[in-house]
Amino acid sequence: MTPIAIGTPRALRLPQHALSRIFLILLAAAVLAPLISLSIFALRGDAEIWTHLTAYVLPRATRDTAILLSGVAVITAMVGIGTAWIVTAFEFPGRATWCWLLPLPLAFPTYIVAYVYVDIFEPIGPVQSAFRTMMGYSTAAEYWFPSVRSLPGAILIFSLVLYPYVYLAARAMFITQSASLIEVARTLGATRFMLARHVALPLARPALAVGLSLALLEALNDIGASEYLGVQTLTLSIFTTWINRSSLPGAAQIASAMLVFVVALMALERYGRRHRRFIVSPRRQRTVPRIALAGRDAVFALVACALPVVFGFVLPFAFLAYEVAGRGLLLGFDPDLLRYTATTVTLAATATAIAIGLGLSAAIAVRMVRGRIATVCIVIAGLGYAIPGTVLALGLLTPLVGTDNFLNAISKALGGPHLGLVLAGSSAALVIAYVIRFLAIATGSAQAGLARISPHIDDVARTLGTKPTGIAWSIHVPLSRPALGGAALLVFVDCLKELPATLLLRPLNVETLSTYIYQFATRGNFEEGSLAALIIVAVGILPVIHLTRFSEIAPAPVPPSSR
Repeated sequence: MTPIAIGTPRALRLPQHALSRIFLILLAAAVLAPLISLSIFALRGDAEIWTHLTAYVLPRATRDTAILLSGVAVITAMVGIGTAWIVTAFEFPGRATWCWLLPLPLAFPTYIVAYVYVDIFEPIGPVQSAFRTMMGYSTAAEYWFPSVRSLPGAILIFSLVLYPYVYLAARAMFITQSASLIEVARTLGATRFMLARHVALPLARPALAVGLSLALLEALNDIGASEYLGVQTLTLSIFTTWINRSSLPGAAQIASAMLVFVVALMALERYGRRHRRFIVSPRRQRTVPRIALAGRDAVFALVACALPVVFGFVLPFAFLAYEVAGRGLLLGFDPDLLRYTATTVTLAATATAIAIGLGLSAAIAVRMVRGRIATVCIVIAGLGYAIPGTVLALGLLTPLVGTDNFLNAISKALGGPHLGLVLAGSSAALVIAYVIRFLAIATGSAQAGLARISPHIDDVARTLGTKPTGIAWSIHVPLSRPALGGAALLVFVDCLKELPATLLLRPLNVETLSTYIYQFATRGNFEEGSLAALIIVAVGILPVIHLTRFSEIAPAPVPPSSR
């Protein structure tokens, strides 16, 4: 008895494979459509606009963007790698607690931290007011104080929020490195610094490149913090050219130039993984024992871990809580905030459900089809995360309007009414933008979850006559549920925090928590939006805890005497 007689006939399997290929091609086309539309839009722009942009806008925007990304890369790498190595390689009082606290700044949107730090350190803020009182100054003109609203201030604030990307990637690699490599280096006389520099870091380089590129892409996507801090980035230039100067072609031309930075960041991530392959043994490896620290070394490790948490999470959170209590925002609760919260949660939940469904379907299709076309399509589908929100919003205009015109033509041909702007004029545009932008998280997590399922399980199910859809629902979905749950939390919170695409694509009279906060900030009264900011942060803490929940491995510490 042959397997074909028992399993699904080949004639029935071929259409399923064809449908999978078509689905992957359509998904990749949906992600590419905004970029193609953007390029066409930019080429149709007036040459005089481009001349003006190259003379007055692009030089400063390019310079500020390059300096911002370079500074963020250096500080996030130092803080993220340093703290990850400290909590992984050493044992000191409170180490387990700091493992959980260090990723928490990731729950804060960058623009909220920027608003908080400007309020704290501006001339009429509490820090400078206390400084004048202690030193006997009467005005801010009598002394010099570093300005938060500057490029260095922006670099520091962005780094405080974004270093967890590097920390999580570095820690994930450090805790899985084999103890034998470290022990051999120690027997050869390697110091603590040499162990980190010559053993741990080279092995973790691919993961560090991924974490660093994610942090830089988030910095490149920002609008709220850059605008509030007075940094003229390319992203902000797109926004101001589109909204303030009413020049869509000019914005498209800047967006096209901005894609060079995106390509560079993607090349950086690829470069970090060039010619490197890491094979993990199926056996449980003996992990690196931690070195116990005492005295000044323990104090230094404690301070090094505490500073990023204090300035990246504790201080902004305490400020928001103080403003909420001091201004009576709970007692004098704004009823509209409930509606804005419901709108935000509804949009984020809808986009999350669609993104997870598409991501899982794409991962299953790649598992079924296999081949170069499927691989290319899944890579293209994941490019959305590398597209800044402003660029994505600008590129979606033409496809959305074209789809609306197509729907209206069909309705008219069938004798129906004029539908108007079905997608471009509704919240559907926001959902589409969210799905395209964060689809990479869903597809990546789904592929990671499916990779843990042996292909032999699929083969056994086929021999028992189970159809591909049955295999997906009865095997793939249940076994990959933990990975999909984590991805859903991340996509949901990213949708909550997304500001650029929301500002540019939201319909009239539609507010989300992020745009609600942004309006107060632009009027110079950010404190009135503190409660909305706390809601975003409170929800954002959940996926951060999920990310660190399974990362802790507890090898026995090495006593100081045996170092």
